[in-house]
Amino acid sequence: MIKATKRNLISKLFLSFALAIAPWVVSVAADSTPAKSDPAWLTDARASIKSNNYDQAIKQLQSANEVNSADWNNLMGYSLRKKQPPDLVSSEKYYQAALKIDPSHRAALEYYGELLLMKKDLPGAEAMLARLDKACLFSCEEYRDLKASIAKYQGKK
Repeated sequence: MIKATKRNLISKLFLSFALAIAPWVVSVAADSTPAKSDPAWLTDARASIKSNNYDQAIKQLQSANEVNSADWNNLMGYSLRKKQPPDLVSSEKYYQAALKIDPSHRAALEYYGELLLMKKDLPGAEAMLARLDKACLFSCEEYRDLKASIAKYQGKK
């Protein structure tokens, strides 16, 4: 009886672990890890963003006009939020579009949470953190980054 219970527990733990890592194995953060199959517009926009050239990234993204892509919308939102001066209204529209296409888009959830903090909407940012918690399962970089941003925001209050 005890051996059967142990075996059952081990089986359940193994299954839980396998189910937990399955999404991680099949997907990576959409805008953080380039893949060989990424289209040129995505690679080019990421390079511009990495060099803090947000106006150039916006032009590259506008040229691509991939409005049905969660990655495109996320990078457009990010670039508009980071450029000087930032365009928070448009940025929010693009993050919302990205999340409509892919409700679990980890980068969009993180960046939208950061935008909400910029707008002094702590409950909104915390809602994005809760969605990230579900999307990441065992934590992920996007979750940790938004959690740190929220903690920093709360420390400034």
